[in-house]
Amino acid sequence: MNVTIEASGSIVIAYLIGEIDHHTAAEVREKIDSIIKFKKPNHLILDFRNVTFMDSSGIGLVMGRYRLLQSISQSAGLEIKNVTPQTKKIMELAGLGRIAMIKEYKRDED
Repeated sequence: MNVTIEASGSIVIAYLIGEIDHHTAAEVREKIDSIIKFKKPNHLILDFRNVTFMDSSGIGLVMGRYRLLQSISQSAGLEIKNVTPQTKKIMELAGLGRIAMIKEYKRDED
């Protein structure tokens, strides 16, 4: 699992790449948390376009980043984008739709 992070103004975008599981989630968490603590963004976008596999560690990854954002600013927003329909359904069943905007991958966005 790899992550590329862009920060611009009050927005941080984390492009997740590969598999999110219990072996890879810790390193990704550390990288994202580091930039959140440094930049203190008002909005975090987690881009799942290049995620090939996700287990429950992916849910924990999202929830933990939300809690960190909220500890910095209660008005900070979280967006999860470019998920597959199946992943979106799992995220919504896990309750992530209450804490984040979840957007499916659209082919016409290429």
